[in-house]
Amino acid sequence: MKQITTVRSSPAPHWVGDGFPVRTVISPRGGKALGPFVLMDFAGPFEFEPSDSPRGVETHPHKGFETVTIIFEGEVEHRDSVGNSGKIGPGDVQWMTAASGILHEEMHSKAFTAQGGVLEMAQIWVNLPAKNKTADPGYQSLLASDIPKVKLPDDLGSVGIVAGDYLGTKGAARTFTPINMWTVTIESAGEFVLPIPEGQLGGVYVREGAVRFGDEVVHATEIAEFPQNGAGLPAACDGPTSLIVLSGEPIDEPMVAHGPFVMNTSDEIREAILEFQSGRFGSIPARAHP
Repeated sequence: MKQITTVRSSPAPHWVGDGFPVRTVISPRGGKALGPFVLMDFAGPFEFEPSDSPRGVETHPHKGFETVTIIFEGEVEHRDSVGNSGKIGPGDVQWMTAASGILHEEMHSKAFTAQGGVLEMAQIWVNLPAKNKTADPGYQSLLASDIPKVKLPDDLGSVGIVAGDYLGTKGAARTFTPINMWTVTIESAGEFVLPIPEGQLGGVYVREGAVRFGDEVVHATEIAEFPQNGAGLPAACDGPTSLIVLSGEPIDEPMVAHGPFVMNTSDEIREAILEFQSGRFGSIPARAHP
């Protein structure tokens, strides 16, 4: 069985653009990621007043990795420089492959902007191996109805399988390397085992409630990290709890993360900056105004 090695609290929130008050749960430390997971920002819950002006993050670049956005409350609209666009709401997931380079924008939807409301979401950066960093950009819009759900024993709750495999049920997303990304909802007190395979490391983020791993209690806004060795992670909850579980095989390559780029060397970072500055990532048409 796996055992928790580290429990970390999230730092105080900071703003990304004017639409996302985030806690950075995972960040590159000393040039290392948590397995294939380079970064995780958790936004909200935060209540926005109605507005006439769109909020969010205007056009910006990415290269060398994938961004995964999971919405719990609110609505976000996406547009990018290869022609993809989409709106995601509660339970939906947007999986964008930046790979060889892309521009995109992430804004509150028009309806959410006008009506206001609570926004709560996570964005996770998934690294790509060197051989896939030059792949074409891509986009997967995964609606809540696309994401398989599996019930936990004893009516304890359910697991949404965004990516990977949960006891034989395959996740919705296509991935470049073996990873699991699950959203776990616990509805009552009880014990369970997260079936994380041998060879994968990662973390469990507590969105709401609290979870126990042995004698270690992990509370909301904390992340519990686990190693590659062992299979299965025993857990227990005393009441309603919500978790995000991330696990994956490490990418055994050098990594350099700088701003919106995740590459293998500093020279590749400099090259990515020059590509962006020279317009190699394309452009996004101006938004239509009402």
